[in-house]
Amino acid sequence: MRFSLVLVAVAALTEAAEADSDGTIVALKARRLYDGKSDRVVSPGVVLVKDGKILAAGDRVTIPAEARVIELGDATLLPGLMDAHTHLSFEATNDWAADELASLKKEPTERALEASRFARATLEAGFTTVRDLGSSDAIDVGLRNAIARGIVSGPRMLIATRAISARGGHCDPTEGYRQGLLKEPGIDQGVADGPDQMRAVVRFNAKYGADVIKVCASGGVLSQTDKVDSAQLTQAELAAVADEAHALGKRVAAHAHGSEAAKRAVRAGIDSIEHGSFLDDEALDLMRAKGTYLVYTPVPCIVDRLDRGNAPDAVKQKAKAATGAMEATLKRALAKGVKIAFGSDAAVCPHGSQGGQFALLAKAGMKPLAALRTAMSVDAQLLGVADKLGTLEAGKIADVIAVAGDPSIDLAAMTTVMFVMKDGAIQHQLAPPRPQAQPPTPPSSDRACKVFDRLPSGACPKRGQLDI
Repeated sequence: MRFSLVLVAVAALTEAAEADSDGTIVALKARRLYDGKSDRVVSPGVVLVKDGKILAAGDRVTIPAEARVIELGDATLLPGLMDAHTHLSFEATNDWAADELASLKKEPTERALEASRFARATLEAGFTTVRDLGSSDAIDVGLRNAIARGIVSGPRMLIATRAISARGGHCDPTEGYRQGLLKEPGIDQGVADGPDQMRAVVRFNAKYGADVIKVCASGGVLSQTDKVDSAQLTQAELAAVADEAHALGKRVAAHAHGSEAAKRAVRAGIDSIEHGSFLDDEALDLMRAKGTYLVYTPVPCIVDRLDRGNAPDAVKQKAKAATGAMEATLKRALAKGVKIAFGSDAAVCPHGSQGGQFALLAKAGMKPLAALRTAMSVDAQLLGVADKLGTLEAGKIADVIAVAGDPSIDLAAMTTVMFVMKDGAIQHQLAPPRPQAQPPTPPSSDRACKVFDRLPSGACPKRGQLDI
């Protein structure tokens, strides 16, 4: 019976893909639809797709007689999700020491094959577009290109190649190792000193494929030789990064846990602050005034998995301090009107688990639909793709997903993605859910945090380009 159902599902996917390619109109039908920008869910939901684009979407759409209809049942249609902070090149395990050794011994080709699996898991979780903020050995470049050419399945990627770091800073790949063991890094490894070298490394990254520039402005959780909130780049260095990147038409993301590092980045004109664990009121006010986005990355698994993975005590202490401060910082950012974007820091927690983080945004005070918008229209604005993606509207690229149930009532629905369409082609489809007799009870704060209890094992964080 199971085998026959699989054959039916495969046949449906093949037929739909063929229909999309020959100009046939495909109509997606579900009980509900959320367009990614408004304040309400509508019912019923219909999205018409032709040649990879959305023709119409909403609750008053007439389905043409010639359309091929896909019934999704008691589900909610949504725009394809976006994640502004991922690392698809790897995924940490529950063994800190093994991860350290693997980063030195594992062949780049092997890691690239693993990355294709992480990309597939991300796509099947409903994330059709991601920003990848730090890799090595050009794995992100190859993965982005292979996905774009249809060689492997995954989300479309905007990549940073190497994160830019101060010498000995959080994203210096030799940080924590004894002198002389590894080759001293330079611009080709993302390490620079002074404004002129900062400009040079931006140009180097752009030359070799970067869509976005990533800079590590502060210390981090997983690095072993710095304070998590220490400012590691000067005002002049950050200004050089921002000026050079913007001159090349590229946006800039700054890893910054601490207030001083964030304030320097915002004054420099950098577009988003990643993490922002310890931001003070002055930093948040400055972000609000400048329109700088806060990419909130709660990574709920990190403390437990660092403990189980026997990470160094200093790293575990930094993780507890950062995660303990994040929720309060987000609440103050929301109260001040700072723009909040969605970023999971996937690789710390397993790829494909991102959907559980929406409940954590709600736990900090966001309304469910506001939490969803962070990964839809808000992320689209941050990534510079709002003219093509982020909402269900006529003329947009047909990235459409469906989740079982109603996420405006229960955000745990975002962990059950039953349908994924990217560029008008179906990538993932489960059997439609049965109708519910009544709406589920909204999750308690405990349940919001326990979404991750169901995740597969494996995510004790790894150093280097993993930048939390």
